[in-house]
Amino acid sequence: MDENRVSDRENGDEEMMEVSQIRRRAITRSEESESEIISVERVFEQKPVPTWREQLTVRAFVVSFFLSILFCIIVMKLNLTTGVIPSLNVSAGLLGFFFVKTWTTALERTGLLRQPFTRQENTVIQTCAVAAYGIAYSGGFASYLLGMSEITANQSTEANTPADVKNPALGWIIGFLFLVSFLGLFALVALRKIMIIDYKLIYPSGTATAHLINGFHTPEGSELAKKQVKTLGKYFVFSFLWGFFQWFYTAEDSCGFHAFPTLGLKAYDNSFYFDFSTTYIGVGMICPYIVNASMLIGAIISWGIMWPLIGNREGSWYPRGLKSNDLHGLEGYKVFVAIALILGDGIYNFVKIVTCTLPSLISKLKSKVKLKTLPIQDNNNNSDTSIATSFDDEQRTKYFLKDQIPKSVAIAGYIALAILSIIVLPHIFHSLKWYYILVIYITVPVLGFCNAYGAGLTDWNLASTYGKLFIFIIGAWAGSNGGVLAGLAACGIMMSIVSTSSDLMQDFRTGYMTLSSPRAMFISQVIGTGMGCIISPCVFWLFYKAFKDIGIPGSQYPAPYAIIYRNIAILGVDGFSSLPKNCLILCYATFAAAVLINLARDLAPKKIAQFIPIPMAMAIPFYLGAYFTIDMCVGSLILFIWECIDKTKAKNFGPAVASGLICGDGLWSLPQSILALAKVNPPICMRFLSRKDNSRVDTFLST
Repeated sequence: MDENRVSDRENGDEEMMEVSQIRRRAITRSEESESEIISVERVFEQKPVPTWREQLTVRAFVVSFFLSILFCIIVMKLNLTTGVIPSLNVSAGLLGFFFVKTWTTALERTGLLRQPFTRQENTVIQTCAVAAYGIAYSGGFASYLLGMSEITANQSTEANTPADVKNPALGWIIGFLFLVSFLGLFALVALRKIMIIDYKLIYPSGTATAHLINGFHTPEGSELAKKQVKTLGKYFVFSFLWGFFQWFYTAEDSCGFHAFPTLGLKAYDNSFYFDFSTTYIGVGMICPYIVNASMLIGAIISWGIMWPLIGNREGSWYPRGLKSNDLHGLEGYKVFVAIALILGDGIYNFVKIVTCTLPSLISKLKSKVKLKTLPIQDNNNNSDTSIATSFDDEQRTKYFLKDQIPKSVAIAGYIALAILSIIVLPHIFHSLKWYYILVIYITVPVLGFCNAYGAGLTDWNLASTYGKLFIFIIGAWAGSNGGVLAGLAACGIMMSIVSTSSDLMQDFRTGYMTLSSPRAMFISQVIGTGMGCIISPCVFWLFYKAFKDIGIPGSQYPAPYAIIYRNIAILGVDGFSSLPKNCLILCYATFAAAVLINLARDLAPKKIAQFIPIPMAMAIPFYLGAYFTIDMCVGSLILFIWECIDKTKAKNFGPAVASGLICGDGLWSLPQSILALAKVNPPICMRFLSRKDNSRVDTFLST
């Protein structure tokens, strides 16, 4: 998973448990002993596998297109608010199943159905939709791209020259994404057999999605899916209507339910309040408990303890009277301490994955023997044994190797796109020289392989860590004349390629387990990426034009990572000389704390490690605030109480409820943006005042 994304390894538990139950209830074969576990492919043995052309249907891409729009809106809103992106793979598979199943059922009743709905087609839909919304994240709309803008540059007193600023424009953003996003697809496609069959990498997220789709297309799974989709639709409508209701009370930025001082006015001033956001509640229900608890701990440490104490040092540690966004003041501590915590966690995991990856690769190269197993425990699939899955492996390998993607196509595609982008990109970013891009493209296949290999072992996608690394390298290389812009552009190139290549391998794992053709998967990924390169910028442009305060701290859409990425670039170019007093010491301390906490998580027994907070999650509220962590913890509390009452029902329908809450509120953003563009303002301002301020207002109004 991405650093800033929430892992769906735990989210997939319920689907995988359900599929395990389905498999145990599946049709048994008389010649098998009672001790054998029935394989998944035995259940589907009598169903013919469609050809790769039959898997690519018009209806699949029509459904994928509309799902892509929905998920891009959701991801964009989350990007511009908290930067916490839950995995929507489960939602994509679930909604894809629902829409096409409804379509085919209606046609079947009229006698017009020509092609039945298969799990392979469901996989194509999920792949296409995920590829499209993946661009909304890796495209950097709320991180490196927005970090280039004048809005973000004005929040800093440094690097404000035209050479280091490039405002968003729909044309160059779409061109940039088309140039860099497809390279990741060609970078590693030739290694798919090595990664999936030879190394037998697990890719937990892809595996969970495959189990979900396989479960949907068995008789019992179809019934469960119908109930899940009905639940999702119910909470989707509720969330949409709740967003519409709240809109009437938001005539000004500081009005409405999101400004409700639920824990008191003093707590509200320190960003501790519940803002009634169904999106964050849904995200909290999807996120593992430890993620939400980690963010709450981070909020308490930062906004409850550190920032108030440092604020009392005004005039001693930093000058009085500075603007709230001046990096020489309290803002500098917030930004760079958060960066130190993020880098500490990212670098630790990067080093850990490299140290785990290299010995395995070296051993593989020395022995030249196919790797049978890898040192990873798949707790979600304990029932699978070599005996039970031998038939599965035979069938899956057979169909996975059936439709080859020529290596010459992959190599030629990568070289052609690389040459094209080396020529064009310097015209988009003048400080990004062609030889910077050449170095990136020479390096990227190796780093992409390491990242995809590590993601297969651990489910962690460290694309943003590679991107931050290249901010420093290219920024320092370019120097003070345009180095910030060059570093951010290099970050975008690296992130897009490395993230896309890792996601491709996740999808190949899903396709491997559903007998989907690799050729159909690759084409679906290409089409989905193309959709994302157009849909994501258009969605961003809608937000950008509708809400004039995007990227401004304290606004409805603060885009917290934009200033963080820009300040990393400034740090790479200028060094640490401009930081306020003791800021560097605090950065060292938090960096070391992140490393030590990760060490404790890795070395402690599992029973203890599961209660140790995650530094990356702790870092998010350091800069942004505590309000959204309250909402997410409310989501966790709802799920916890539900599990105490009926654990089975909570596990089966919890993700559907959460997805409905997220999707409904996310879809409301579309009409909300249209209303803002049409200059239709809400009629009411709901604001909260202290008793003293209220008396003063009453006195003023009565005079």
